[in-house]
Amino acid sequence: MLPLVRAGHARLPPKSFSSTLNSYRSKICNGNLGFFSKNLRKVSIIMSSKIPKSIHYIIGNEAAERFSYYGLRAILTVYLATHFFNPTNDPLLQQAAEARANEATHLFIMLNYLMPILGALAADWFFGKYRIIKWLSFMYCIGNFMMAMFTDNYSLFMSGLVLIAIGSGGIKPCVSANVGDQFTASNKHLMGKAFSWFYLSINFGSFFSTLLIPYLLTAYGPKVAFGIPGILMLLATLIFIMGRKKYIRVPPAGFPKDNFISINWYVLRRIGQIRRGKKAIDIARDKYSEQAVNAIVSVWKVLLLFSFVPVYWMLSDQSTSEWVLQATKLDLHFLGITLLPQQVQAANPVFILILTPLFSSVLYPFLQRIGFDFSVHRKIITGFLLLILSFVIIYYLQSEIDQHRAPSVGWQLLSYFLLTVAEILVYLTGLEYAYAQAPASMKSTMMSFWLLTISLGNYFVSLINRNIADDGFLRNLSGASYYGFFIALMSVVTIAFVIVYHKNIIPENHLQTR
Repeated sequence: MLPLVRAGHARLPPKSFSSTLNSYRSKICNGNLGFFSKNLRKVSIIMSSKIPKSIHYIIGNEAAERFSYYGLRAILTVYLATHFFNPTNDPLLQQAAEARANEATHLFIMLNYLMPILGALAADWFFGKYRIIKWLSFMYCIGNFMMAMFTDNYSLFMSGLVLIAIGSGGIKPCVSANVGDQFTASNKHLMGKAFSWFYLSINFGSFFSTLLIPYLLTAYGPKVAFGIPGILMLLATLIFIMGRKKYIRVPPAGFPKDNFISINWYVLRRIGQIRRGKKAIDIARDKYSEQAVNAIVSVWKVLLLFSFVPVYWMLSDQSTSEWVLQATKLDLHFLGITLLPQQVQAANPVFILILTPLFSSVLYPFLQRIGFDFSVHRKIITGFLLLILSFVIIYYLQSEIDQHRAPSVGWQLLSYFLLTVAEILVYLTGLEYAYAQAPASMKSTMMSFWLLTISLGNYFVSLINRNIADDGFLRNLSGASYYGFFIALMSVVTIAFVIVYHKNIIPENHLQTR
């Protein structure tokens, strides 16, 4: 049903409201502005309480695609380490094999989250989001089936992985920005709820895949385990295409002369003027419009906040690689159940499915009622601190393993709980913040900048693991000291974040009181 509209005190259906507007338009065009002024305050649109139908297709597509992606990631690191890098299970090769498997996994994630920049630019400037999602989804499917077909051929196996990274990464900013595009003025207040559902769909697919795919690898072998994600990705593509007539499609804007790169490059070439005291923003205004310059300034403000996030991802994404390898050395008996090492990470999507609605429907409204402003900056700093605490537990577990003990997997599950709360506070907050702060012409591009923080974090971790595998200067970062290094690094970044954003974190009246 279409939303009803209130005119004066009467509730009119859309047809009557259209006639009323035509009458008002006629009077306004005839110069009767007094009539307009008198009656404008009587007309108000009843806000829609329904999520757009197109969102259901987007969420269905995302759930199936995330099943494919996380199912593959669940078994990737251990499969690389045991099948390609140390097939004979030689203890002398184990540390190097694990480091190389970690490096390959983080490089895959790095490429996966680097591609959003190209996907976003192609969508925003040339082809539109729908075409980019459709085209790259088919490439994604080809990569999945290559991995399933060539499980014993490292070169072709990794080629399939590259295609998946390109396909999955290229569609990421388009899919998330496509969620926001489906909303109009009448239902934009439901956007936050839709993004929560979107996030839940990611973890719904992730949960089932991280439980099922490791079992399939053990019971039926790699061809089935890597083939099922391919079937789910094909299903995701079909679901997306089925909704093609429901989507609100924002057309590509064309190649903008006033784009982020060209304006910044124009200023950079005139760095001499900055040295002589002229402000960069004034240099940009010499050539570009005020609107374009202000848009670039808003982007840089967001990028300043984003600059602290790559180190967060350096730690957080180890939960699907280093933590999985650690789980192979834990006591996996928990509450009468014996888990596979790759299944432990399923705790993350389970906790997200439980905690996300609790945060959005219970915790955040409660904090608002008691007058506590849980701002973007406070959510992020809280997430940073909880992530550090989760790694303290991982550090403890590794210390026990280094002493040839097998501590309970329950401790790692606790780490996953803390990691999940941190993820809700940092990732979901950053995702919504990126879309809300982006200029209209840069929605997908801003999303890609947010995803780029994940790419950078994983690239840095891959470099560290390559150095360890090559017996470089970081070769002593083994065992517990490896996790200790990241705890120290994240602590430094957290302190820096507090220093930069202390006014946003600590209320001004509290500072004055102190």
